[in-house]
Amino acid sequence: MDFETNPDHEALRQGVRDVVAKFDDEYWSACDHDHRFPDDFYRALADGGWLGIAIPEEYGGGGQGITEASLLLQTIAESGAAMNGCSAIHLTIFGMNPVVKHGAPELRDELLPKVVSGEIHVSFGVTEPDAGTDTSRITTRARRDGDDYVVNGRKVWISKAQQADYLLLLTRTTPREECARPTEGMTLFLTPMDRSAIEVREIPKMGRNAVNSNALFIDDLRIPARYRLGEEGKGFKYLLDGLNPERILIAHEAIGLGRAAVRRAVEYANQRVVFDRPIGKNQGIAFPLAEATMRLDAAELMARKAAWLYDNGRPCGRESNSAKYLASDAGFFAADRAVQTHGGFGYANEYHVERYFREARLMKIAPISQEMVLNYISEHVLGLPRSY
Repeated sequence: MDFETNPDHEALRQGVRDVVAKFDDEYWSACDHDHRFPDDFYRALADGGWLGIAIPEEYGGGGQGITEASLLLQTIAESGAAMNGCSAIHLTIFGMNPVVKHGAPELRDELLPKVVSGEIHVSFGVTEPDAGTDTSRITTRARRDGDDYVVNGRKVWISKAQQADYLLLLTRTTPREECARPTEGMTLFLTPMDRSAIEVREIPKMGRNAVNSNALFIDDLRIPARYRLGEEGKGFKYLLDGLNPERILIAHEAIGLGRAAVRRAVEYANQRVVFDRPIGKNQGIAFPLAEATMRLDAAELMARKAAWLYDNGRPCGRESNSAKYLASDAGFFAADRAVQTHGGFGYANEYHVERYFREARLMKIAPISQEMVLNYISEHVLGLPRSY
């Protein structure tokens, strides 16, 4: 890896900073408090061409790699937008990979330019109430009926479903017990969000409230076969094209959030005077912030390596999972120490670090829990027996 500063990457980050500077912490606090999707922020990024950074140029995108997309999202998080800002757009990056690679040419031509322009929103429908991380146990069923599929089932924790025009939907077309392997028999669609057949119910939650999370109730949804991605029964394989990039992007978002938290904490520690001295003079304040910075630096190196491997076509399961684990842990540690630095004011909305804390906690759960990352490393890196 080359550690020289890349002028193109620096220009990218500065371009993003110029856009997000218009949306300060007060903006994000208001969106979070009001449960209001950041439409003007989304529109500003679309107008700047940032939404399609990793979508091929032939569809109007930037044609860049996951490295550049990661820098985009890290910069957004660092601005104080944190997860509310990142979650508003990151599906257009990792979520579209299966469409780019496996969608029919006509489908790509029809929809990808609209994703790039911000004309349409897309949600990601995989998780189910009784399946969780064990994706092979999803039960949402798609039954072929002439030129259509008829879908029935339930999905949960679906981000942006309130805004979505299309849904990247994983279904079962063959029951699990009839398949040679548990991950076979699943089919992936990019389907119009037909609200006459899909009921959307928002899930009240701790944080990241500018971007809604929802339960979906799907009853007799008819999907024309042209919206199927690739071959029937191979949806899980196609889904994997989005999973490692997702972990890499989430890692960079966690790092950006942690940087924002440390910045706020350092500003406060320099300004807050107690017992006739800035509290930053106290090692009990200074050392945890120094440790938070080192943890973020270390996680960033792993995240950059994972992105580089992915963009160069190298195996990156170990690195992308490790990056997600280390960055989530570092981001949460930084947010926690920022709250502690502020003392009682850290619990107040006014100083914003409580919002960072609430959003950082999510990173240790989604899109994959820390425990499942440890399972992966134990089995696939160390060669230990499978524990689940």
